[in-house]
Amino acid sequence: MKLSLSKSELQNYISCQLNNFFPDKYKIRPLQIAAHIDTAIDRLDNCFSHVSFNRYNEKGQTNFNHLYKDQNIVFLWFLANTIWKNSEDENLYTKVYYLNKVLHSFDCMYNTELPDIFLVLHGAGTMLGKATYSDYFVVLQGCTVGSHKGQYPVLGKGFTLTANSSIIGNCVVGKRCTISTRTTLFQKSLPDDSTAFLDFEKGTLQVKSSAECYAQQYFNVDLKTVL
Repeated sequence: MKLSLSKSELQNYISCQLNNFFPDKYKIRPLQIAAHIDTAIDRLDNCFSHVSFNRYNEKGQTNFNHLYKDQNIVFLWFLANTIWKNSEDENLYTKVYYLNKVLHSFDCMYNTELPDIFLVLHGAGTMLGKATYSDYFVVLQGCTVGSHKGQYPVLGKGFTLTANSSIIGNCVVGKRCTISTRTTLFQKSLPDDSTAFLDFEKGTLQVKSSAECYAQQYFNVDLKTVL
């Protein structure tokens, strides 16, 4: 993976951010991040290797630019989750999670099980709860994945939440499905290859079959074949 900063520069950069935003007595040292950065970058590399955009993956060469917000959201989530999985350093993984929230207004806990392959586009104001996620997940800004009476959605592969949409509660969603902009799916399931959208004139939820899912444009594999 081609990095805009070397690994040592990146761990120094992140530790400086953490200590500036959270100047408590528990100062973060670069070596604390160094123990986890290789794994986080390997996970990021695998994720971006499936993306079709040159900014992420150009002729098989994956790229991570720390100043490209959409990429940094995904990296910081992988880093927080990696630290949580592999250490008991609660101060560190909590701060990395919180840094993502402060910088990008993106709220996804370190112990949420996002898939190996996903994209966050713009991402501001998006909150991802502890649903069951699958690969080739795409989410835009202003979205919510949440629970109702303790039940979370189960999301199939190739699922997309477009801008300002939500999915709440006991929803079982098939493969290659999309929730359209400003639409909320609440306690309702969707079959494979379908799109849920709000009829703005009638104010009612509509569901239609889709020949090609919204997520397809972002990935370099045929989602109908791999899913």
